[in-house]
Amino acid sequence: MDAQKTTINAIRILSAEAIEKAKSGHPGLPMGAAPIGYTLFQHFLKFNPADLNWDNRDRFILSAGHGSMLNYTLFHLYGMGITMEDLQSFRQFGSKTPGHPEYGHTAGVETTTGPLGQGIANAVGMALAEAHLAAKYNKPGYKVVDHYTYAFCGDGCLEEGISYEACSFAGTHGLGKLILLYDDNEITIEGDTDVTFKENVGARFAAQNWQVLHVDLTTDPNDITELSRAIEQAKARTDKPSIIICHTNIGYGSPLQDTAKCHGAPLGAENLQKSKEALGWEYPPFECPEEVYAHCKIAAQAGANAEIQWKKMLVEYEATYPELAAEYKAVMAGEKPNFDDIEGLYNFAKPMATRQTSAQVLNKLAGKIPQLMGGSADLAPSNLSDMKNTDEITYGDFSANNFAGRNMHFGIREHAMAAIANGMQLHGGIQAYCATFFVFSDYCKPAMRLSALMNLPVTYIMTHDSIGVGEDGPTHQPVEQLIMLRSIPGMKVYRPADGKETAAAWVSALSGNQPTTLVLSRQNLPQYEGSGRSALKGGYILENCEGDPDVLLIATGSEVELCVKAKAVLAEQGVNARVVSMPCIEEFEKQTQAYKDNILPKKVKARVCVEAASPYSWYKYAGDYGEIIAMNSFGASAPAGKLFPHFGFTVENVVEKALKSIENAKAE
Repeated sequence: MDAQKTTINAIRILSAEAIEKAKSGHPGLPMGAAPIGYTLFQHFLKFNPADLNWDNRDRFILSAGHGSMLNYTLFHLYGMGITMEDLQSFRQFGSKTPGHPEYGHTAGVETTTGPLGQGIANAVGMALAEAHLAAKYNKPGYKVVDHYTYAFCGDGCLEEGISYEACSFAGTHGLGKLILLYDDNEITIEGDTDVTFKENVGARFAAQNWQVLHVDLTTDPNDITELSRAIEQAKARTDKPSIIICHTNIGYGSPLQDTAKCHGAPLGAENLQKSKEALGWEYPPFECPEEVYAHCKIAAQAGANAEIQWKKMLVEYEATYPELAAEYKAVMAGEKPNFDDIEGLYNFAKPMATRQTSAQVLNKLAGKIPQLMGGSADLAPSNLSDMKNTDEITYGDFSANNFAGRNMHFGIREHAMAAIANGMQLHGGIQAYCATFFVFSDYCKPAMRLSALMNLPVTYIMTHDSIGVGEDGPTHQPVEQLIMLRSIPGMKVYRPADGKETAAAWVSALSGNQPTTLVLSRQNLPQYEGSGRSALKGGYILENCEGDPDVLLIATGSEVELCVKAKAVLAEQGVNARVVSMPCIEEFEKQTQAYKDNILPKKVKARVCVEAASPYSWYKYAGDYGEIIAMNSFGASAPAGKLFPHFGFTVENVVEKALKSIENAKAE
């Protein structure tokens, strides 16, 4: 038996059978790319099926996530926890083999993919993390961090703009241990790629400082010799990333080969049978010869042996460099300091913009969290998102000449920035953050959604949070972005009112297992005596009144100041008002009902909610008799001092709405 050929055909047929049984899926990719997957797993990928979370494993990312059966079949054959029953449950509720790969759901899946291009950017982040950690922790004779990142993509991934952003970044930064395997089958759902995609991909990547290699599998679809030679060349060139352009036949071996009909639909029973005949596959459905498993076990055992050797080396490393080894193990475990022990974290002496208080907090945390790493999409001077060197620590800028640097320059690439940050976080050993103007969260949103879907604690610093942006006008004044991000399940959105709330937001972001967006002001805000760690609960009483309140004034960020001043005016009129600061609705909703009822008593029907953004977050809290002061239109180009009054954000308007709400409640 030709074990190599039979294993490749096993990948093709088992994938097609699972898709046929599910009556749903994409058989074309795994059938055409089976030799690529086989060559990588059998001869190059460093992994241990018995320890899929081994720190020093190679990472494999299937960016073309619709071809998920390639992943699952490989995982099955190489003993990575996917059974034949799992293959037969493809795309079924609760199975380990969902329609697209899901991180944290299926062991061995390094990142959730499906939205095309995201996986490429995640891979860039992982390769970046490997380079950074290697620069920090490796010593002569001790390559503690030494692995490759392989990403597999298709035509669709490279048509998406994020791929250009991410690959340009990777080439600029010389991420030489990143290898992209491009399945160039020239077919998408609508047919031949000539309709939409005729560029010279090799020239594009060469221009981005990538090594470009070609393998033609259309003449000999099982030619692993040329594939192996290309991967060896890619691994040998470590001063720049490599792309291997693999010319393949989509749906190889089936009657639908080289057509769009096999891209996103099952082959059909008759075509599946003809495919088996064409490939010489004589086994019953969902059966695979033992010789294939034995062949694949050779690679699995090699990976297990590699981990054993790495662990032996790590013991010697710990003895030789005990402090460095202890830090390495701590950052890989994601250990954090006791935030209450960090001196001055909640101390702010004067009015400051929350982007400034965030910078102060970030720089206090940076010295205590060695894995904290991030930067901005070319806006660090405005976002104030860089870590400043001190007498004790030089953070440096991450670059092709300094992989040890912790400050990132992502360039004007918001979408890729967020996805790269996801990859950094996924790799381990990095606590990732990234920054831009809040209005450009629109460009980051697909990757932010995946942060939430994967429960990745990436921190997003979003400054210039409202019409307070001023003269830049409505293109740069976020209105609908708060409700957009609040609508993402698992995303925490903090809009702090002062420095202590900003510190609490950072602590919350770095303490949990979900992404957090810090929405920060451009303009100065007061520091409140009553703010502080209570902000960790999302909402709390900032200023109370004597006795029961007649009205609740609820706000976030810069609008809290309006409510505090309105409370004083109302007091002069004999009206008891309570000011509730609500920096994070998501955290507030996690609290007990008793706590929430104490902050927002149900019997107090008169309420005013104030936020310089869309009103849609606030109907729940305003109730039937409350008033909402918010943005119901885009902003305008003018100084912030002109815009806030123009759109109703004044103390007088808060007072007026409070009195109106009280009257409405009385008329109940």
